[in-house]
Amino acid sequence: MHPPHYSGCGTPHHPYVVHWDLHDPHNPYNWPRLHKWLITAQLALTTFTVSFSSSVYSGGLVDTMRDLHVSSDIAILGISLYVLGFALGPLIFASMGEMFGRRVVFLVTLSLYTVFQLQGALGRNLGALLSCRLLTGIFGSSPLTNAGGVVSDIWNFRERGLASAIYSTVPFLGPVIGPIVGGFVVQNPHLSWRFNFWLMFTFAGLSLIAGYFWAPETYAPVLLRWRAEKLSRASNGTIHYISVHDVQQSRSFAKVMRTNLCRPFIFLVTEPIVLLLAIYVSILYGTLYALFSGFPIVFQDHRHFTPGEGGLAFLGVGIGITCGTASQTIQNRIYWKSMDKSSTGRAPPEARLHMAILGAVLAPIGLWWFAWTSRPSIHWIVPILAGIPFGTGISQILQSLTTYLMDTYNIYFASAIAATVVLRSICGAAFPLFSPSMFNALGDEWAMSVFACLSTACMPIPLLFWKYGWWIRQRSRFAFKELPGSEPNASFSSTMYERDLVTPTSGPAITMHKKTLTIESVLSSPAG
Repeated sequence: MHPPHYSGCGTPHHPYVVHWDLHDPHNPYNWPRLHKWLITAQLALTTFTVSFSSSVYSGGLVDTMRDLHVSSDIAILGISLYVLGFALGPLIFASMGEMFGRRVVFLVTLSLYTVFQLQGALGRNLGALLSCRLLTGIFGSSPLTNAGGVVSDIWNFRERGLASAIYSTVPFLGPVIGPIVGGFVVQNPHLSWRFNFWLMFTFAGLSLIAGYFWAPETYAPVLLRWRAEKLSRASNGTIHYISVHDVQQSRSFAKVMRTNLCRPFIFLVTEPIVLLLAIYVSILYGTLYALFSGFPIVFQDHRHFTPGEGGLAFLGVGIGITCGTASQTIQNRIYWKSMDKSSTGRAPPEARLHMAILGAVLAPIGLWWFAWTSRPSIHWIVPILAGIPFGTGISQILQSLTTYLMDTYNIYFASAIAATVVLRSICGAAFPLFSPSMFNALGDEWAMSVFACLSTACMPIPLLFWKYGWWIRQRSRFAFKELPGSEPNASFSSTMYERDLVTPTSGPAITMHKKTLTIESVLSSPAG
């Protein structure tokens, strides 16, 4: 006897379609809040570990150059190759996560990430060092990318604001703390730059252990696929079940890989929201990583700070990022009020953008401030304080834009965020390479002014989407749309809202009114 709420006939050609019940305890949305916060804490630890490792390396640049007999341009490759790995990994691991689940991909990639840190700690030549950095960047990109998917898996639209803020902010806070720790490590006469790799190994091991115990599978298509297979086995194969997310979809790994490899780039070309936000995030991300090679010039070369003191120069940025994260509570209240006013209980995605508009003003203020107070004749505290508005701005922008993409693309969020991750990682890898030459050729003031100009040019982007985002979404093939004739700031249709209550995570666009299930094209298959 099959559950009466499953449609279908139970035959191989018309199997019973398995979906979530409204209050299904196995639906990650319905898990206890304490359980979800433990998962979120584990995600925060892992994303911190990976992002911290990107920059703690910079604290030992001078010693690395001396011990391996390389130039500064070659030593900086250790930062750029690591961040470049962030661009290469997500496209592969998102596809693997869709096929096998987030947990197994997370554990395998983080295990490899942990092991390869030993190569940096024990390697004795440049090839071992640089290959270690590239490989750890590739495998480290998996938890960074999957964390956003897990957040959308377990937290509903009303709850996900703070969790998303943590997920989107930690990748920026980790790189700020890294140079501080790395600088004081190499300053210790009993330690060396290799000890930074032992720190990375330790953090990676702790994250792996925490993930093993606290990171269950959360991806709805995989969980429902497992349920369907369990029900089929319970009937000894006489009754057939299929996940609602697998209806009329290919299970071919090659096809899933091809789809996920192509879709982020197609989104960059066809989705104005993804393209502009990816450009904006990439400029901010590249600017932050440019500071890892620019701050040593400003504070160590020109102000004669020690490596540890040079790392402390990032405290202003760190304080700003913390303030930006705290401001997310204000954004949440604004979003909740918009939800309460909505006739369907769902606020439009543009209700997430208020803090991004403020951050778009603060970030260039901080950069211009730093640019023209960086000369040694001005007290060192003045440019360090400039990091506070910059850090606050990038934190607010990243928090708001991440949740905006979540709400706008929902089942296609992985593709949308992958597009931004790829572009921002390329910029994060490239900016540190040319920024020292910029500082040497233009001087501290004008070199930082270039980054300030780029940030200033992007200021109107959040405001543009706040005002016209609904109009752009109406013309998108993949974004959520309001019903025809509804108010511009109205929420999504009641049909879509009902669907999200029943099947709130990634999958094909369906309703629970027994309509025919279709897939528009290869682009419309669910993304990690």
